[in-house]
Amino acid sequence: MTKNQKQLTHHKYRPDIDGLRAFAVLAVVAFHAFPRWLKGGFIGVDVFFVISGYLISTIIFKSLDKGAFSFYEFYARRIRRIFPALILVLVACFIFGWFALLPDEYKQLGKHIAAGTGFVSNIVFWRESGYFDNAADTKPLLHLWSLAVEEQFYIVWPLILWFVWKLKFNLITVTVIFAITSFVLNLNGMKQDSVATFYSLQTRFWELLTGSLLAWVELYRNNSFAHLRKKLGGYISNILYLEKQGADDRLLSNALSFFGFLLLAYGFLQLNKGLSFPGKWALIPVIGTLLLLMGGSSAWVNRTILSNKIAVWIGLISFPLYLWHWPLLSFARIVGNSIPNRNIRAGVIVLSVTLAYLTYKFVEHPVRFEKYNKIKVAILLLLTGIIGFIGYCTFRYDGLSFRKSISGIAEDVQNLKMPIFTRQSDGSCQNLLGLDQKNKDIICITKSSAPEVIIVGDSHAMALNSAAYLNKFKLNTLLIAVHGCVPLVGYSILENKGANKPCDDLPDLVQNTISKYKSIKTIILLTRGPFYFTGDGYGIEGKSTYSIKSDEASLENQAEMFQHGFSNFISILEKNKLDIIFVIDMPELGENPSGCFFQRPTLMFINHSLSSNCSQDYDKVLFRQKIYRNVVGNIKQANPNIKVYDPLRVFCDNFKCYSIRNGNLYYFDDDHISISGSFAVLSDMNNQGLLP
Repeated sequence: MTKNQKQLTHHKYRPDIDGLRAFAVLAVVAFHAFPRWLKGGFIGVDVFFVISGYLISTIIFKSLDKGAFSFYEFYARRIRRIFPALILVLVACFIFGWFALLPDEYKQLGKHIAAGTGFVSNIVFWRESGYFDNAADTKPLLHLWSLAVEEQFYIVWPLILWFVWKLKFNLITVTVIFAITSFVLNLNGMKQDSVATFYSLQTRFWELLTGSLLAWVELYRNNSFAHLRKKLGGYISNILYLEKQGADDRLLSNALSFFGFLLLAYGFLQLNKGLSFPGKWALIPVIGTLLLLMGGSSAWVNRTILSNKIAVWIGLISFPLYLWHWPLLSFARIVGNSIPNRNIRAGVIVLSVTLAYLTYKFVEHPVRFEKYNKIKVAILLLLTGIIGFIGYCTFRYDGLSFRKSISGIAEDVQNLKMPIFTRQSDGSCQNLLGLDQKNKDIICITKSSAPEVIIVGDSHAMALNSAAYLNKFKLNTLLIAVHGCVPLVGYSILENKGANKPCDDLPDLVQNTISKYKSIKTIILLTRGPFYFTGDGYGIEGKSTYSIKSDEASLENQAEMFQHGFSNFISILEKNKLDIIFVIDMPELGENPSGCFFQRPTLMFINHSLSSNCSQDYDKVLFRQKIYRNVVGNIKQANPNIKVYDPLRVFCDNFKCYSIRNGNLYYFDDDHISISGSFAVLSDMNNQGLLP
């Protein structure tokens, strides 16, 4: 085989595909910067998936068919295409983060840099999702999840096709089987774990394989495909025209691309992140992209709209534009401690386009198209490995906290760390109490075989229990709680666009426990109340994915369901003749408490003051809890024998609510109280005679 024969076959350049890339990346950028303007802009990622599957599979199919496929050449092309811009963006994020991020933020960035270089970002972000996860827009490299999916496809699919080709199996049969299997996994996954389905390769594989199917048809059934197109075009002509026209496929090409364009436009404008996506809704961008590709470069939409010079130019810089825009928006969000205003976001987009063009012209294009050799590929791999290692070290060594100067607050900075052992079962309930814990999602911990107080609720209940569990406050407690759950009777908690939380067993376990252990004298109920029925987190957390559903399809609103579900639970508890204390939720900090200790010496500010004043306006806290406090009042009215404890006096004066009081940090994140906060609240409850 000659040197030329060993070269991979190129796909014939189509400017309309670059134009399609332009519309896809602009949709994604617009969605991230101005989500209310283009609610479905996120489907631009799905457009990229189909295009990638089409182009890559065309290269592989043609090369295998000619016996010219080379794994080295294939992966060397991918490295030269992706690594230069990716390396530049990762280095820029690391450098800016050095000056802009607090230690825990920089630690997280380090992990994400390492994941980005290993193309496992989708897996990392999937595992990070959950109740304690920080807001998506404070993760500068979140967008690399889609690049990871594509790279995993590039690794797996050539190997599969080569193996199938070697065994002389039918390539199209294998492709169809994989595509159908992936689509079924996608549909079933939305019912079981929508987050995993969103991020996983196996549930996104079908989108890339849709492009692969078109590539196979065009390569191996082109004559039959052309004949069918001409025939269908003739039918369309007969329907539209009075006189019989010549049978060609121009009408069909125009119809395909036109309807594909309409489908994408519908998706961009009408789909929204509240839908169960990908699921069946991903068919809209996938089919729309497929129709546009099938229409061909001669179709009017492709030729006139997609192939215009501006669209093609944006398409050429689409990859670096995708890489740059999200980190810039995210850093603006982090440094400003709030969502940037419209002018800042617009400026970020202009800067993103500028950086994307410079990256394409001076970094990506020279590496991809100028003379290269194996040394250049090796250097790219080495640089990526070094960056990944530096990212890992940044994560491993707690965000290199020596970068920041710590303020002179007496509180131990260890309070910033989540007391993880107070938030996971340790076998103590089984060992000391013999409790049979069938639901593994329920957190059950105790230090005593004769607990006096049972604390019930979600992670805020876990936070309240921490000082007692760690023997900082003398109280024999038993914690029974579930992350992100409220002990409602007759109602269920939903998260992630409809998935049931494992909350239903919580009331039954509590009731069985208090009826069995006569040492229990007091029941403390605490949850993050407003979070569940407002549809919003607080401060940096943003939108909530939690909601309440009636088991009997009630027409009540969210607050009413919270009230009635909790009242039903309390009514059951009251039969045990125990003291029941309903603790109103603590004021939520709404920001990163690291800012109370560490300076954020960002280059954009001359004044290197602390990143936070560690307080919230008293009126702002009451406004956040207004509906919730009315609900608590109604619960008290329905259950007059319960006691209601309000912790505001611990955190607030008449003007402010503070995260630091008496030299102690009362929070370890934006809404969970620290061990010191737990001690302060339990002490105040004891002083008021509420504890045994």
